[in-house]
Amino acid sequence: MTTTDVLTLRANVQDYPQTAALKDGRVSSDIVKLDFCGPPLAQNGFKPMLREDAFDCGELAIVTYLQARTYGKPYVMLPAPVSGRFQHHCAGFNRDLGHIDPKDIEGKQVGVRTYAQTTGLWVRGILQHEYGVDLDKVTWMTVGEGHLLEYADPDNCVRLPKGSDIGQMMLDGELAATLQGVDLPKDPRVERLVSDPFNAAKDWFAREGVVPINHVFVVHEDIALNRPDVVRELYRMIGESRDLTEGGLPDPFPPMGMEANRKGLEMAIQWAWEQKIIPERMSVDSLFDETTIALG
Repeated sequence: MTTTDVLTLRANVQDYPQTAALKDGRVSSDIVKLDFCGPPLAQNGFKPMLREDAFDCGELAIVTYLQARTYGKPYVMLPAPVSGRFQHHCAGFNRDLGHIDPKDIEGKQVGVRTYAQTTGLWVRGILQHEYGVDLDKVTWMTVGEGHLLEYADPDNCVRLPKGSDIGQMMLDGELAATLQGVDLPKDPRVERLVSDPFNAAKDWFAREGVVPINHVFVVHEDIALNRPDVVRELYRMIGESRDLTEGGLPDPFPPMGMEANRKGLEMAIQWAWEQKIIPERMSVDSLFDETTIALG
C-alpha cells in the first residue's frame, strides 16, 4: 500500500489520558491518518462540526449527538465512548446562605452553562429520578446557546447576559444552585446538592450498572458509507488507545460496543426526551448505521 492510499481525516479530539496513544502516534493505521486540527477543548469544535462540516470525525457530547440525529446531521456514532463519569457531585450551592436539599430547588433559579449540556442532562435526570425533583418547577438560567441552530430551550429556561458567571451568582445568592461539574467554584462555601455524592454514585451504579457517557466518537456518514474499512479501523484505534491509558482507565468507565452501552444510551435518550432536549424518543439502534452497529 502506498502513502496515497491513506485517507486523512480532520479530527476533533481532546487531550485525555485515554486518547494520548491515539494522538502521539503509538496507535496508528496503514489506511487512515487523523489530522488533529480541532480546538484544545473538544466542545468548542461541536458547533463548527455540525454547522460547517469542519471535521470528518471526532468527539461529540452524547446529548449533542442525539440532537444531531434528530435534525438529520450527516454524522454517525461509533459505539466507542471517549469520556464518561458519574455526575452526582456536579451540582452545588452556597452553604453559608442556608442548607438546601434537591427538592428545595423547585420554584428557584438554578444555573447551567447551556440547558442541553450533557452534564446538565445527567444531573437533572438524577435529581428527578433519584430525588423526586420536578424539573418543570425549576427556572434554568443559562449562559449560552445549544450547538444546533434548529434547537430551542424549553420555556422554563432564561438566558443570562453574555459573560455571566453562574458560579459567582450562586455564591452571591442570585442563584439557588448551579450544575457545573468541574467548573464549580473552588470555594469552601460550596456544598454539593446531592449529599455524599460519591457514595451515592457508587450505590446508583450498583443498581443501574451505567456510567454516564459524556462524549462519543462520530464519523461523517459519507465515510461510513464509502469506507467501512476506515470506520472499523477507527474503532480499533480508539479501543487500543483506551487500553494504553497510563495508569489504566477509571474503574468503572463506559465500555466499548453497542450492546454493552445499550442501557446507558437508552437512559440518555429517555432523559433527553423527558427534559425536552429532543422532540421524540428514538431507538438505540437508530443511533448507528449498518457499519457502526456491528462494531464490537
